Amino acid sequence: MALLIVFGFLAGAGTALSPCVLPVLPIALGAGATGGRRRPLGIVVGLVGAFTFATVALVYVLDALGLPDTLLRTLAIVVLLAFGATLLVPPLAARVEGRLSAVAARLGARPAAARGDGFRSGLLVGGSLGLVYAPCAGPILAGVITVSASQPFTAGRLAVALSYGIGSALVLYVLMLGGRRLTAPLARRGGALQLATGALMVLVAVAMLNDYDLRFQSAIAKDLPGFLVTPTQGLEKTAAARRALADLRGGGSSRLAAAADATPVHAATGGRLGLRDFGAAPNFAETQRWFNTPGGRPLSMRALRGRVVLVDFWTYTCINCLRTLPYLKAWDARYRAQGLTIVGVHTPEFPFEKDAGNVAAAIAREGIRYPVVQDNDYGTWDAYGNQYWPAHYFVDARGHVRYAHFGEGDYGHSEQVIRALLAEAGRQVGAARADARGAAPSLGVTTPESYLGSLRAARFANGPILPGRQDFGAAPGPMQDGLSYGGVWEVGREDATAGPGATLQLAFGARRVFLVLGSPGRPRRMRVLLDGRPLPDRLAGADVHGGVATISAQRLYDLVDLPGVQSHRLELRPQEGVHGYAFTFG
Repeated sequence: MALLIVFGFLAGAGTALSPCVLPVLPIALGAGATGGRRRPLGIVVGLVGAFTFATVALVYVLDALGLPDTLLRTLAIVVLLAFGATLLVPPLAARVEGRLSAVAARLGARPAAARGDGFRSGLLVGGSLGLVYAPCAGPILAGVITVSASQPFTAGRLAVALSYGIGSALVLYVLMLGGRRLTAPLARRGGALQLATGALMVLVAVAMLNDYDLRFQSAIAKDLPGFLVTPTQGLEKTAAARRALADLRGGGSSRLAAAADATPVHAATGGRLGLRDFGAAPNFAETQRWFNTPGGRPLSMRALRGRVVLVDFWTYTCINCLRTLPYLKAWDARYRAQGLTIVGVHTPEFPFEKDAGNVAAAIAREGIRYPVVQDNDYGTWDAYGNQYWPAHYFVDARGHVRYAHFGEGDYGHSEQVIRALLAEAGRQVGAARADARGAAPSLGVTTPESYLGSLRAARFANGPILPGRQDFGAAPGPMQDGLSYGGVWEVGREDATAGPGATLQLAFGARRVFLVLGSPGRPRRMRVLLDGRPLPDRLAGADVHGGVATISAQRLYDLVDLPGVQSHRLELRPQEGVHGYAFTFG
C-alpha cells in the first residue's frame, strides 16, 4: 500500500502537467490571482478534499443508488456556474464571503485574522475543480476506484486517492503562485480581475455543459507527443505498481494463488495424482440469488462436505468463460452421480451483469443445470483472492482446495483432477470419460481484449478517450490492433452509447470477433462491414445476417467468424441508442 501511495503522488503530479488539466488550469490561475493572499491555498485544499471525496466516497454512493457516473461532472458544472455568477456581482460576492466567515466563526475558526484572505472562497473554487478533475484519474487511481466499488472502504484506498490529489494540487499551487506574481502589478484593479475570473468560470461551465473541453482535449492530444499526453504512463505500468494493485485486490497474498502453479504429478506408486493441500476452501460470501438449487436455497461448503466441489468463477459476457462451459456441463453430466458438485460463481464485469434476470436468461441460453450464484459484490471472489475469468478451484470431499486452473485449456488434466479427488473420497468413477466438445481458442490472435468505456480505453486513434458526449467527426484509420470512434458517442466509464452518425472501427488480427452490446428499451440494428464492404454471411458470426446485427438483450454478440486468423478492418455503424462495452477475440 505504501508503494501505491508513492505512485499515486507521482502520478497525480504528472497528471497536473497533462492535457487533462486544461479545463482546470485557467480557472485555477484566474481565481488564484485574485482575492486574499491565502486564496491559492484554499483552492488547493478544496481541490484535494473534493477530488478525494469524489473518487472514493462518492463511488459507493453512486453505485448504491444506481446513479450515472456523469453526475459528478454535472455537479461540478453547476458549482462553477453558480460561483462564477456570484463573482460577477461584487456585492453578492462580498455577502457570500461574509456568510462564510460567520459560519467559520461559529465553528471556532479565526474569522478576524482570516477575514478577507480569500481562503474560504478558495475552498469553494477548489471544491468545484476537484469534481472537474476527478475524471483525470490515471490507471493507478482508477484501479483503486474500481476495487473500492466492490469492496469495503479502507483507509489505504483513501490514502492513495489523497496522495494523488495532493500530488496534483502541489503542482497547481506552484502554478498559481507564479500566476499571482505575474498579476501583482494589476492589484489595484482587483475588482476587474474578480469580474474577469467570474466571467471565465461561467464561460468554462457553459463550455463543459456542451462538452467543448473534452473535444478540445481530444483534439490537441492527437498532435502531442505521447509523453506529454500521459507523462506518468510508464510509471503506472511498472511491475511494482501492478503487483501493488493485485495485493490491494487480495490476490497477491492469497494462499490459493499457488494452487494454480501446483501441477498435479503422478505419485511414485499406484499411478495416482499427487495433489497438495491448500487448506479449507472459503465459503460463498456476500452472495445474492441462487439458481438451479432446490427452492433457490443457498449452498455452503459445510453442507457440501463429502462431495468433490468445482468452484467456477465466470461471467456471461466473457468469451473465455463461455468456451469452458461445454466441458463444465459434460463433467456435471458425467460425474454428478459419482459425487461432483459444480458451483458457478457469477462475478460480473459490467453493471448490467448484476441483473438477476440477465443472469437467469444466460443460464437458460447456455443450458447450465448445475448451481449458479450471483457474486455481485465480489464477496466470494475476494474470499478466494481470485483475479481471473474463468478460474476453477477444485475442492476435495473434506472441503480443502487441492488444485486450481486459470483461463482456458488443459481440460484433460482438470478432468484427471476430478477423477482423482472422487477416487480419494471412495467413489467408483469407472473408466469412461466425459463427452466434452468445445471450441478451442485460435492460435496466433494478436488483438487483446478492447474496452470502449473511458476507464479502460486503449489504442484509440482518437487519442485519450474521455467521459461525456463527444462528436469525433470522421473516424481516423486505426493502426493494427487499434480502434477509432466516428460521429457522436456518449462515453461512460464502462461503455459507450451511439449517437447520430456513430461509427466504430477496429483493425484486428483474429479468427473470431465478439462484442458485448445492449439496446435498452427496444431492439436496434447495427450494420457490420469488413474492409469497407458489408460482411458476407459466409464470414459472419451467429448474430449477423445480411451484414446486419439486431441488438436487444445485453450480452456477448458473435460478429465475425473467419476460416482462420486473419488481419482485417471491421467497421460498425450502430443505430442511436446502442450500448457497446468490450471486444473479445478468438
